[in-house]
Amino acid sequence: MPDLSHGATDADVAAVNSLRSAVMRLGRRLKHQRVDETLSPTEMSVLGTLATCGSATPGELARKEHVQPPSMTRIVALLEAKGLVRLEPHPDDRRQKVVTQTEQAETMLEESRRKRNAWLATLAEGLDDEEWAKLRAAAPVLEKLAHLQ
Repeated sequence: MPDLSHGATDADVAAVNSLRSAVMRLGRRLKHQRVDETLSPTEMSVLGTLATCGSATPGELARKEHVQPPSMTRIVALLEAKGLVRLEPHPDDRRQKVVTQTEQAETMLEESRRKRNAWLATLAEGLDDEEWAKLRAAAPVLEKLAHLQ
């Protein structure tokens, strides 16, 4: 693995720079492929976390989303007002609440995934067979990078 701070080759630095730039550009473009324009990217991310990880306390969500607990409290309140999450009593700690996504949120997330996947699939039609094979091979590596701390 190249150490980009010391002794990295010019090719390693160029590859990391290219990857960063491409991921940022693609991410910005994907953000515009939303079903519900009233939701912020952070609100969408919280719903995605709930869909992936299941119900959680606001504190757990704050840690997973890397935001301060007071910010998560506001986000959860906005999502609850929109009917996308509900707060339920914590089964073990009466002082806490558990945030659970609603069916409306599940439906909206699925529509959003379909829209984004269709957009990406349309882009991928511009790739040749070799490029498409490389992209398929790179997908698990990009997924791993996305989850490393």
